[in-house]
Amino acid sequence: MAVIIYRMKIAIVGYGKQGVSAYDYWSQGNEITIRDQAKIQNPPDDVAVETGQDYLKNLDQFDLIIRSPKLYPKDIVEANSAAILDKITTNTNEFFKVCPTKNIIGITGTKGKGTTSTLVTKILESLGKRVILGGNIGIPPLDLLKENIKPDDYVVLELANFQLIDLKSSPPLAACLMVVPEHLDWHTDMEDYKLSKKQLFVHQKPTDIAVYFANNELSKEIVDVGPAIKVPYFENPGAIVENNEIKIDGNLICNISELKLPGKHNLENICAAITVCWQIDKNIDKIKQAVINFTSLPHRIELVREFNGIRFYNDSFASVSDATIAAIESIEGQKVLIVGGFDRMLPLNHFIEKIKENSNSIEKILLIGQSSKRVASELTAADYQNFVVSEAKNMKDIVIQAMSLAKTGQSVVLSPGFPSFDMFKDFEERGLIYKKVVNQL
Repeated sequence: MAVIIYRMKIAIVGYGKQGVSAYDYWSQGNEITIRDQAKIQNPPDDVAVETGQDYLKNLDQFDLIIRSPKLYPKDIVEANSAAILDKITTNTNEFFKVCPTKNIIGITGTKGKGTTSTLVTKILESLGKRVILGGNIGIPPLDLLKENIKPDDYVVLELANFQLIDLKSSPPLAACLMVVPEHLDWHTDMEDYKLSKKQLFVHQKPTDIAVYFANNELSKEIVDVGPAIKVPYFENPGAIVENNEIKIDGNLICNISELKLPGKHNLENICAAITVCWQIDKNIDKIKQAVINFTSLPHRIELVREFNGIRFYNDSFASVSDATIAAIESIEGQKVLIVGGFDRMLPLNHFIEKIKENSNSIEKILLIGQSSKRVASELTAADYQNFVVSEAKNMKDIVIQAMSLAKTGQSVVLSPGFPSFDMFKDFEERGLIYKKVVNQL
């Protein structure tokens, strides 16, 4: 009797990094169509390609629809019907289904995900585990399968709201860091943003563990949606900071003076990572070695160089105002801040209050990009005048202007507080161009 092999009709909707990963995974034995609003450069030879304004229409003809993370599911539904939801999946959902190990650790929050996920990886490696790191941090989940994952390995996934909004599985160990308003241009409202984060915890079992930031009510609210055991950090029994020491369960991990990772906000990330790893292994010496040897990631309060007595910091990853506040409070001495970018029209009240609170350490704020006029207007309304609105259209001119405002012994800090999309492809391009310009001074 002949064996009939069924070829699925699959639509990959959105063809960025995750779309390419989806093609690599699903292409063998299936009929693939790539849909994207923008023109696709060098698509695979064996696929149909449909682009333009109507790329979301008539998707009901497909057996499976692979959603790009930046594409909101409701946009697909609105172009088709609610019944189409059953056909939609993502790289992340498929990874949870097929991953060879159940030792998956999911980490979400608004800021600190990359640093915490990387430090969790370093600690677990110090503890003798084989660890694969990916997700939103750079490697699409399905590409991690190429690492020949074994049942005893650990996988650490940094997971953003875009990946979580329709997540159908929860890992046995997950953490929610600080949550503040972000991506409200993508979500319908703050409740929708929180709902996306909750998907990481809602499917957990009562024996699973949910780590949360005790000083953030939204973090606690998000983990409370599931039945898992709740473990706080910055509060016992999780990792805490006390008398300039980091401790957990009464055990000293290290003194703050031993850390190479700068910034008060990173104490939160360190405590989160320690608390997560403590659930797996309680070897204090090995945890300490990983923690005190860990340095900052690229584009996160990264010292680029010192030139003519001025230090230049790259904090391009700071795409919300809370991250800029963290940079202000982390970098010692007087500083010229480069602030601005694509304006999501989020409230600025808290940001401006913090600017005024830290005014003694701010030599000048150089406002750039699309957001500059609104920020200038709100600073003026708050009776704060220590800023300059830049007319510069490229990073070289921005850096030269910022340097002209700084004095010997001070710092120039690119910490925009806004996304990059008005002038750059993403925060990485913004940071790389900044570093290149600074290194060419």
